[in-house]
Amino acid sequence: MENNRRSYVFLPIAFALVLVVGILTGFYMMRSSFVQNHLLLNGMKGQNTLSELIRFIDKNYVDSVDTKKLNDEAITGMLLSLDPHSVYIPASDFAEANDPLMGNFEGIGIQFRIEHDTVMVINTIPGGPSEKVGLLAGDRIVKVDGKNIAGIKLENDKVMKLLKGPKDTKVTVSIFRRGLKKLNDFTITRGVIPTWSIDISYPVNEEVGYIKLSKFSATTGDELHEALTDLKTKGIRKLILDLRGNSGGYLQEAIAVADEFLPDNKLIVYTQGLHRPKQIAKSSADGLWEDLPVVVLIDEGSASASEIVAGALQDNDRGTIIGRRSFGKGLVQEQIGLSDGSALRLTVARYYTPTGRSIQKPYTTGAEEYYMEYYHRMTDGELDNADSIKLNDSLKFKTPGGKTVYGGGGIMPDIFVPVERTIALKFYNESVNKGILYQFAFDYTDGNRAKFSSYKNAAQFDKTFQVNSGMYSDYIAYAEKNGIKYSPSETAASQLKINELMKSYIARNLFDSKGFYPIYLRTDKTFQKAIEVFAKK
Repeated sequence: MENNRRSYVFLPIAFALVLVVGILTGFYMMRSSFVQNHLLLNGMKGQNTLSELIRFIDKNYVDSVDTKKLNDEAITGMLLSLDPHSVYIPASDFAEANDPLMGNFEGIGIQFRIEHDTVMVINTIPGGPSEKVGLLAGDRIVKVDGKNIAGIKLENDKVMKLLKGPKDTKVTVSIFRRGLKKLNDFTITRGVIPTWSIDISYPVNEEVGYIKLSKFSATTGDELHEALTDLKTKGIRKLILDLRGNSGGYLQEAIAVADEFLPDNKLIVYTQGLHRPKQIAKSSADGLWEDLPVVVLIDEGSASASEIVAGALQDNDRGTIIGRRSFGKGLVQEQIGLSDGSALRLTVARYYTPTGRSIQKPYTTGAEEYYMEYYHRMTDGELDNADSIKLNDSLKFKTPGGKTVYGGGGIMPDIFVPVERTIALKFYNESVNKGILYQFAFDYTDGNRAKFSSYKNAAQFDKTFQVNSGMYSDYIAYAEKNGIKYSPSETAASQLKINELMKSYIARNLFDSKGFYPIYLRTDKTFQKAIEVFAKK
């Protein structure tokens, strides 16, 4: 990555506080005098009704109480009355909430999942501490520092707390490995583990490149700049930027991403709140993709920072947005660290796209209904047909090029691609939705690691491995055993799609994202629409 990273200044003056967006995870680590003056909790000076009430309960309640828990729950309830994105983070959850967007964490460097009540290593991080000592994909972690963790219904967050820890500290894991009669002990020195926001960047063909951006972390701008540079050196001149399922992150990184695609001095976003004056961000002249074709993929899981990027390009008549209406999160949070190690993420402003639209969807009916809105989209037919989308004519805006865009609830794509839910694919859909196909592929990979060891890379695997009829028959039997029963005609109709997805899942287990996406995208309707758009242009 570049050492001299570009900085972005909000006009007319630089941000006094760095404003952050994210569906629940956009934040910056800072303290605020606002909290010191107005929140009289957690041992701060002064008294208020809440602290008096908790103290009274502690001294008079019929049973013993956890006053810290009462305090946390009271704060959480108070914030729920404001908006769905103002949240309180207890000290015990602080690292888990913040690590994903910091660009790295300190731990042993593995991807794992709990399978049959046992922690199984999916992959080791290349160059990380676990790879260096010899841990392998398929290893089962039975003990940590001599304490048994297998068969006790351990959850993911507890496993993370056992394995993560400060850099240069040591942890001993006892591993069960197929073919060995006894457990093997590995003492691992924890290190700094990078968490990339780009899952994959690769040339789809001689002209088109693809970048899957999964979050907006502290390193996203630098990662994207490096990925675009690499694609350009390979002769790529058209780009598909996939923001589907990307729930957001740092506002500053969203600005950096949008700036790569916009010419100099174009408005990217502006923010404003009752106690925050209007602040605007404009593009620089340093973008790598300012005059090259770009398509952005979005869906109902694309939120906040993703919507800033999509909105900035759409409102500047730049590129094509393809997919389905995005989540609709246009609120800005600041994170404030509190004295006991906990933190508050408070909504302080709204953000607006270049045409002046707020894309925040309504939240007056409460947080539960707010997050259930996706299911209303499903039942109302919006995911199947663009004509079912309810657009508010009073929130209609025009781009400089004359295109009509709407505020009030997400980014509406330029080209709509419905969810694929035909009756003929019922067997496929249920296999995916219930996770049965993923589980079968995982078990198949784990049981055939010796055979798969002959594949040197993902490209070789893709070229030579095929899901045969015997594997598909085995899957049908497996699915039936797990409660999925359909007629021969229905299983036949789904065979091609299941075979491709099964292959992509196996490739992911073996080669991570580099194995998964090139195979999976061949049957992805939204991706194929992007290829079609480039072909027409």
